[in-house]
Amino acid sequence: MLYETGIAGSDLIESVLPSAERRAKGPYAVIECFQEIPCNPCSDSCPFDAILPLEDINELPQLVPDLCTGCGICAGVCPGLAIFIIDESRGDGMATLSIPYEFLPLPQKDDLVAALDRSGAYVTDARVARVQRGRKGGTPLVTLSLPLDLVHEVRFFRAREAGDGEPLAMTGAETEDSQPMDEDAILCRCEGLTLGEVRQLIAEGYTTLDEIKRISRAGMGPCQARTCGPLIAREISRMTGIPLEEVEPSAHRPPVKSLPLSFFMEDADVTT
Repeated sequence: MLYETGIAGSDLIESVLPSAERRAKGPYAVIECFQEIPCNPCSDSCPFDAILPLEDINELPQLVPDLCTGCGICAGVCPGLAIFIIDESRGDGMATLSIPYEFLPLPQKDDLVAALDRSGAYVTDARVARVQRGRKGGTPLVTLSLPLDLVHEVRFFRAREAGDGEPLAMTGAETEDSQPMDEDAILCRCEGLTLGEVRQLIAEGYTTLDEIKRISRAGMGPCQARTCGPLIAREISRMTGIPLEEVEPSAHRPPVKSLPLSFFMEDADVTT
């Protein structure tokens, strides 16, 4: 599901959750980082060593739940906005969810907002419990208070709009066109390429991943198209009628992931 839609499925989400016993004890971090992208601010920033050091910068971060205090430092420094702080220990049927939020203006405490799921669909109303401005230039964290049974479904929010009400149930029959993506949605975070820009390139005749890569640099960042590649391929298929399985993948020249300089120097006869 992740490579087809860009949205993590329940199996991946459950794989990074602490035990029910730990979740009941107090706030904890959830690291929804599922692709081997060269990045390590979270492990370097944790003051409690709750995120294990990475032997290889491409490794997925591993949380030690019993060492995590839910302080939120890792969430504020994660460039992928992939870390959230959850507290399920209140005991009143409610929970709090801290979300990294890059937009201005920041909401205010006690604001009522529309809580959204990972696809951007409305889930429920939530109240802003706290706004914590970024530490040392990090991303601000906005903490929402919402029903406990929805805390693992919600991952973002927006201002409430007319028509917000009961959450819409997603079914297997719903298609991309029934949940249209905003043209300002970022497909390639490394290069800042939006869905609208990708659609414009396809309309101009760039109908392969390599063509779009060469004209826009999509897929040339640290993640090497792990996220944007499948999403752009799906858009090419939708706009051109080419079956998705026939959209040719872009070329990747070695090394396909970041490697330390020592890797290239091993057993080398270095002379000056």
